Amino acid sequence: MPQPESFPIEKIYVPVKRKKAIKPQVVEEIAGSILEIGQQTPILVRPDEDRFVLIEGLHRLEACKALGETTIVGIVVSAELAQQSTLLSEGPEADAERDKMARLKKLRLEKEAAERSIDALNKTDTERARSTSGARENPRTSPSRASGPTPKKTLSEWIAQQKRDGGHY
Repeated sequence: MPQPESFPIEKIYVPVKRKKAIKPQVVEEIAGSILEIGQQTPILVRPDEDRFVLIEGLHRLEACKALGETTIVGIVVSAELAQQSTLLSEGPEADAERDKMARLKKLRLEKEAAERSIDALNKTDTERARSTSGARENPRTSPSRASGPTPKKTLSEWIAQQKRDGGHY
């Protein structure tokens, strides 16, 4: 099996027909993943005179471009393997990659929703504290000001608090 190697991005040609399949949201998700854990799956290219033609990995390539990368990890395949790969891009491996990206997206969205919930709860607590304090209370000695900003909780801390308080999360 060929070994992954680094290719200059400007030497990779993307056929016009493939460029039409770009989904900006997928590129954004992959770029985020690359920032967090690096490029895990190499793209596939085939040699063509003084350049390489992209066979598989359009969104990975676009994500690396968006991140300002000048090189990308890929594997050179023969024209015959390139044809088979194109046929397999609708197979189980492609489905597994799509499932993985969907799971990553779901986890990210859940984390963002939990953070928004925590922020909303913190705002509600602050507003409640202000409304229950007397109008003549000195703002310098008010408990809400004295305690300072509420530190952000992690998702697991928030879930534990919800369980303790009997709330739904």
